[in-house]
Amino acid sequence: MGGFFGAALKRKCVNDIFYGVDYNSHLGTRRGGMVTYDADEKRFCRSIHSLESSYFRTKFESELHKYKGNIGIGVISDTDPQPITINSHLGRYAIVTVAKIDNLDELEKELLESGAHFAELSSGVTNPTELIALLINQGKTFVEGIENVYNKVKGSCSMLILTEDSVIVGRDKLGRTSIVIGEKEDGYAVSSESTSFPNLDYRLLRDVGPGEIVELKPDGITQLRKPNKEMQICAFMWVYYGFPTSTYENRNVEEVRFKSGYALGQQDKETEIDCVAGIPDSGVGMALGYAAGHGTPYQRCISKYTPTWPRSFTPSDQSMRSFIAKMKLVPNEAMLNGKRALFCDDSIVRGTQLNDNVKVLFDCGAKEVHMRIACPPLIYGCRYLNFTSSKSEMELLTRRIIEELEGDPNAHLEEYAKTGSCRYCKMVEKMRERYGLTSLKFNTLENLIDAIGLPKDQVCTHCFDGTSHF
Repeated sequence: MGGFFGAALKRKCVNDIFYGVDYNSHLGTRRGGMVTYDADEKRFCRSIHSLESSYFRTKFESELHKYKGNIGIGVISDTDPQPITINSHLGRYAIVTVAKIDNLDELEKELLESGAHFAELSSGVTNPTELIALLINQGKTFVEGIENVYNKVKGSCSMLILTEDSVIVGRDKLGRTSIVIGEKEDGYAVSSESTSFPNLDYRLLRDVGPGEIVELKPDGITQLRKPNKEMQICAFMWVYYGFPTSTYENRNVEEVRFKSGYALGQQDKETEIDCVAGIPDSGVGMALGYAAGHGTPYQRCISKYTPTWPRSFTPSDQSMRSFIAKMKLVPNEAMLNGKRALFCDDSIVRGTQLNDNVKVLFDCGAKEVHMRIACPPLIYGCRYLNFTSSKSEMELLTRRIIEELEGDPNAHLEEYAKTGSCRYCKMVEKMRERYGLTSLKFNTLENLIDAIGLPKDQVCTHCFDGTSHF
């Protein structure tokens, strides 16, 4: 997906940018970038590095001395190389985005026909961030240009723009991803994750609203565009993406996971088990809640080995991703042997990791292996963020099973998405059989929305129920 961080301070900003961006590292694994503006030299100081075989800190730490100035932005990107720098009638600026442009080809053609040209290529294709910059340049002002992006892009787009004296923030028009503002004595910061703030001494000030545009300077914040009333923030921010200490729309990630698990645990009293465990990391909060709701002890029956296996989705090859996912999770035979164990996980997307994981748990002596999933089954590929089925909805385990049951992966999707329906139950049972689980249950959409605490019409649940908002 991606995440970004920016700061406008009364002093040198490089340390805040460096550590602030690093706190967004869980949101992406392909590239990282930083840029600051040096007012004395009147130039942008920029670097971009690949993160596919290393970490953000290790790539940038040795070159921090070259960054000058008191304003800057940085990004963890799962797509294109960024930041990019632009010289236009709006002035010189740098830009980073968190975006998924579904109509990129259409917009590229439109821009080329209008006389625009693209300088940045990512693996031989147009750099989406440059396309966003060219759309901004069509406006007479930054606000008009950003509104042009809102009007033309299908999918989602949030951005930070570094000018020569400020950081301009534009949140996606429907607020599909989060942006928060922090403040301290010597300035302001903006981030995709509020987790960036505490250790840098920022106080969480507020969320940027859907479609809102604000400008940060060291001595204050100016609202350039009021927020839209409609919002469609991604439910998966709380289920999977978010770091436990982060807060979106005043709803803390860990609190939502705990509440969601607690509700399912209370509803699942008939399942007799000896212990509850979470699949690290994003399944732990739900498991703690489930254990409390069910009245069964939480135990660490499986642990994540982080020193050399921190990520499972970095390699481009699916078989290698699956292998790394297996290697990073280490079962604890002493805690599993002879136990009826229930495990909580965030989601089942492709289902490629379950076979090995379940077998290992039984090999460690578990009498029973139950699985509880924090969200409803993923029936539809995401149209708005870079998640779930990036190439084809047939990447989703649910669609492959529906094809097996119906002969058509698109048949009766509304029924398969409805918890408790005949077809829903057949699909879940097919999953349970395939992976040899003692039992398998998914959380309900109602539990998840209740735990988030926002009205259903303000939360994007497209991947669960097919609800769409452009």
